[in-house]
Amino acid sequence: MMRQIVLDTETTGLSAESGDRIIELGCVELVGRKLTGNNLHFYFNPGRDSHEDALKVHGISNEFLRDKPRFAELADEILRYLEGAELIIHNAAFDVGFLNKELELLGKPPLRSFVAEITDTLAMAKQLYPGKRNSLDALCDRLGVDNSGRTLHGALLDAELLADVYINLTRGQEALLIDLGDVGPAGAVGERVDLSTFVLPVLAANAQELAAHEEVLAQLDKAAGGQAVWRRAEL
Repeated sequence: MMRQIVLDTETTGLSAESGDRIIELGCVELVGRKLTGNNLHFYFNPGRDSHEDALKVHGISNEFLRDKPRFAELADEILRYLEGAELIIHNAAFDVGFLNKELELLGKPPLRSFVAEITDTLAMAKQLYPGKRNSLDALCDRLGVDNSGRTLHGALLDAELLADVYINLTRGQEALLIDLGDVGPAGAVGERVDLSTFVLPVLAANAQELAAHEEVLAQLDKAAGGQAVWRRAEL
């Protein structure tokens, strides 16, 4: 069963290409759509100050980050944790862009070369709720996910909230699998059922029902000028 990692980052600003860096990474693991508790959470010293607008969003002070490790010191541990998993990210292009920049600075290949798949919950939400606000807060409100503790953005808290949002967004898919057993080796769900063992009752129409049915057919035939297909087929 594939691991799913719900991932979020906080950054010094909005542009990795302009030198902004990751300051926090939060990941929670799902296996079989259940939280395992095998989470990953780091703060990083980005080597630069956060923009004022970014500080208002995440509230992580430059002073707090001074003694934290650099991304480079933890990159291998992060990649081992993410390897082979499906990543679930809200507005994936943003976080993946920053992670790719960090990996590029270390001479490593892009994130997609380490993971199985990247799923963007923002794209999913836009398909499900076109024309509506689909921020994480808006989705929490819409899907009944308690985000009352989210006064500021934090990568681990946001990843935990996004995990709940993702499970709610895909709950219909889960319903299709309910009570059908495990996925088989060929990817088929559940066991094959021999329908020949079921005896279905045949309920015949009574005379009154047959007469009513014939009356409806006669009216349709009259409206069609006697050209109804079923009448011609009877000839």
